[in-house]
Amino acid sequence: MIIIKSHEEIQLMREAGAVTAQILAHLFQIIRPGITTKDVDDYVERTILKYKMIPAFKGYNGYPASACVSVNQQVVHGIPSKNRILQEGDIVSVDVGTIHRGYYSDAARTYPVGEIDEEAQRLITTTRESFYEGLKFCRSCYRLSDVSHAIQKRVEEDGFSVVRDFVGHGIGRSMHEEPQIPNYGSPGRGPKLTPGMVLAIEPMVNEGTYQVAVLPDNWTVETADGKRSAHYENTVVVTENEPMLLTRLDGSESMEV
Repeated sequence: MIIIKSHEEIQLMREAGAVTAQILAHLFQIIRPGITTKDVDDYVERTILKYKMIPAFKGYNGYPASACVSVNQQVVHGIPSKNRILQEGDIVSVDVGTIHRGYYSDAARTYPVGEIDEEAQRLITTTRESFYEGLKFCRSCYRLSDVSHAIQKRVEEDGFSVVRDFVGHGIGRSMHEEPQIPNYGSPGRGPKLTPGMVLAIEPMVNEGTYQVAVLPDNWTVETADGKRSAHYENTVVVTENEPMLLTRLDGSESMEV
């Protein structure tokens, strides 16, 4: 069952999302060669706690950190480590969630570490732009698979592939609610989008094959061919008019390469 959120519930999620958005925007200034993925996680946790919110990921099904920090060929769920030092030319995806008075937000960005090559930049840009192609269909006159199809079309036009084993999701009082939101598929299918739906839409885009593998830590997901991956996610509210993004700061998009 897809849970329709009230105005009051959306307001709480907006407050949670504002902290998530602030963290992700500030990470553009923090992420650089020489820092560790644990440094990134420490900043995320410290900021969430400063706002008297709860890190949504820490302890979720046993996950040991407050952020997922995934480097290069890691797609999602990379566990931060003081031994993983970011190098010039890496790309790093950071996924962050907060809980505020029982309501969740969830968002992710992929960041360049210093100077990156042209193909890595193109991968990051396509991933972000595919989200916004999907967002065009996040309106009450469309169906859920219209969002999925738009994402896939944009990604594949640029010669990349969308991950199929992991998908977006509804969000609210739980981090993962119905519906599941694939980043691929035929248009015109699935539930009709309705005002009050809140969705975590998150393209995960690979440089090569869409196939992935889970590492022995039972968390970290990598591309099957070892090529790079990028991730872009926002918590989105379906309204009567324009969709509402709860995890993007006004003006922050200029920093989001």
